[in-house]
Amino acid sequence: MSILAGEIAEQPAVLERLLDEGYPLVAEVAGRIQAAPPRYVVIAARGSSDNAARYAQYLFGAYNRLPVALATPSLFTLYRRPPSLAGSLVLAISQSGRSPDIVAVIAEGRRQGALTLAVTNDPASPLAQAAELVLPLLAGEERAVAATKTYTAQLFVLALLSVALAGDRTRLSQLAEVPAALRRTLERNRDLAPQLGPFRDARLLAVIGRGFNYATAFEVALKLQETCLVLAQPYSSADFRHGPIALVEPGFPVVLIAPSGAAFPDLAALTEDLAARKAALAIVSDAPTLLARADLPLPLPPAVPEWLSPLVAVVPGQLLALALAWVRGLDPDRPRGLTKVTRTV
Repeated sequence: MSILAGEIAEQPAVLERLLDEGYPLVAEVAGRIQAAPPRYVVIAARGSSDNAARYAQYLFGAYNRLPVALATPSLFTLYRRPPSLAGSLVLAISQSGRSPDIVAVIAEGRRQGALTLAVTNDPASPLAQAAELVLPLLAGEERAVAATKTYTAQLFVLALLSVALAGDRTRLSQLAEVPAALRRTLERNRDLAPQLGPFRDARLLAVIGRGFNYATAFEVALKLQETCLVLAQPYSSADFRHGPIALVEPGFPVVLIAPSGAAFPDLAALTEDLAARKAALAIVSDAPTLLARADLPLPLPPAVPEWLSPLVAVVPGQLLALALAWVRGLDPDRPRGLTKVTRTV
């Protein structure tokens, strides 16, 4: 088994650990935030962590009524003209906690008197030292270059924080069901290599989601880029109709992230449009009618609330990237030209 495969399989246990061991600290951090409620949230992140930040935009906006902006670190480093952060919660998300530009955003937030919070897998990192508050991911060492277990851990910590801020026991009980849903997803998407078909030799493909799973489209695209050397482009289903759909011709490969929820009808309608154009479709969904339209069905377990579906829907994308890397003769643990820690300024 590759390192990446092992870390994908480890994800349910990581989330169980966060629920059992991490929630008391999350509740404490939520109390600190509630003591001086922010008017908005600014999130600094790169790579997979930036995709977790996209999830947070929907999560905190929908359930905590908090506007969320993604920071532009270059303003803090290259241009040295940071915006005002007054009244905000400045949140940084980073697996390693070592990227200088992300640390710079937190340091500036603290200098301006904003409350600062780091979500990281290394509580001794420069980022954790710079922030006032820290939430560790408790994921253990992640050895594969491509992030998997730390990404879902980031989503889970953000979901725990949202629940704690809202004091919502119902959503907390829904969170407790996620590790089991991940296990069922892993079981339902075994041995994808023989099913890859038109995706086996793809060099360009689209990955499409919407709403909470807009972030999932970005993360699945990144996994395909990193491990398979595919130019995978992520889109919202709405944005895809505004021009990129013109690319679709017979056999054009598309990955659709379409779990049940408010975004499902739009994605189902787009599926019909793409099928009419004879696109090659890989579909991540819990809807049997939609999976029946797929050249490569990637099934999800039923009854996962939409706000938590990104934790589950990303897993078939991880497994797709792993399988595609293997059939192409690539090493999924050590993608070409990449290192585990990327330091940008």
